[in-house]
Amino acid sequence: MLESVFPDKDLTTEQQKIFEQILSFSNQAVKNNQRSVFQLNGDAGTGKSIILTKLFLKIEKDAKLNKTNNYFLVNHPELLKVYQENAGEFPELRKNHFLRPTTFINTMHKSDKNADVVVIDEAHLLLSESDNYNNFTQKNQLEEIIKLSKVVILVFDARQVLKLKSYWSQSLLNKIVKRLNVNYMQATLTTQMRMQAPKTVIDWINDLTEKKRVDPVIQKNTDYLTLDTKYDFRIYKDAQTMYQALKSKNNQVGESRIVSTADYPSTLDGKKHYVNEGQFHLPWDQYNYSHTTWAQKPETINEIGSIYTVQGFDLQYVAVIIGPSIVSDGGNKIKVDLSKYEDQEAFKKRHDNDIAQLEDAKKQIILNSMNVLLK
Repeated sequence: MLESVFPDKDLTTEQQKIFEQILSFSNQAVKNNQRSVFQLNGDAGTGKSIILTKLFLKIEKDAKLNKTNNYFLVNHPELLKVYQENAGEFPELRKNHFLRPTTFINTMHKSDKNADVVVIDEAHLLLSESDNYNNFTQKNQLEEIIKLSKVVILVFDARQVLKLKSYWSQSLLNKIVKRLNVNYMQATLTTQMRMQAPKTVIDWINDLTEKKRVDPVIQKNTDYLTLDTKYDFRIYKDAQTMYQALKSKNNQVGESRIVSTADYPSTLDGKKHYVNEGQFHLPWDQYNYSHTTWAQKPETINEIGSIYTVQGFDLQYVAVIIGPSIVSDGGNKIKVDLSKYEDQEAFKKRHDNDIAQLEDAKKQIILNSMNVLLK
């Protein structure tokens, strides 16, 4: 589970080429004192994070020689724990330079200082408007970070946008870099690394989450349907049967968890809230106060994970409950029922009107959450 963001992991040929491209871009920008942004694109599981961690280790190794002050940001508390834990394995890395974006922005403003190179993982989770609850009072986190840095290197996947207050599109990102007049470059990873799945499975997931025709060649089993005999991808009708199969896998290989779309009641009141489907009855994940990530805690096999606890993590097996907000259109496609989605935090009203079709944006957030869980 930690290997996906460990800095000394070997890169593929594709990843190595992009790594060298970003490093050259960054060094040149620092040398020329030119405000610059490099955007690394790629679907979930293509290895964006491993490039960033390896890149940041290299930048920090050269920091004394280059006299640079660098930071690694991620707006995901569970993932931040992993980065900070991994930093302890390398003397060049400083845990206090791995921060949440708001912490970085407020610290830089308070000290009246700027950073040299800032790396942002999961940039699609950055706030795209002010949020007093999270102590962010400016307009847009990415814009603030660019203003406070010489070089920003970010990873971006529009299909992992999960909230209106962190609603991103490529056009919005383009507007920011154009307005700030920065040197701008992009690269895209295409090879799927997390899922060692055949094309039939990945295509089925993509078709499902893009509301395209879904009519795979399905092989029948007593309890489930399967898409491919060479890859263990099963479709269950019964959540309890699926969960029992998952527990068996967890006993065999470990690191297996059950997750769900946010179609079941849940509030941040400290009480347990349950996902109920037929004979299936299990509580949502509890707020994790420990330094160990939710997915690494053995007891969480008895909880339901969410997009907020598993996004960006690798699991051996994952069981996904697709809840009532995803329904059949009566044919071979799905449609989204907004009234059945319980994560109202994701739909909190924005202060401006930069989302042209609000209902479509909400539906896309639900489809994005399913995409994240399945990959």
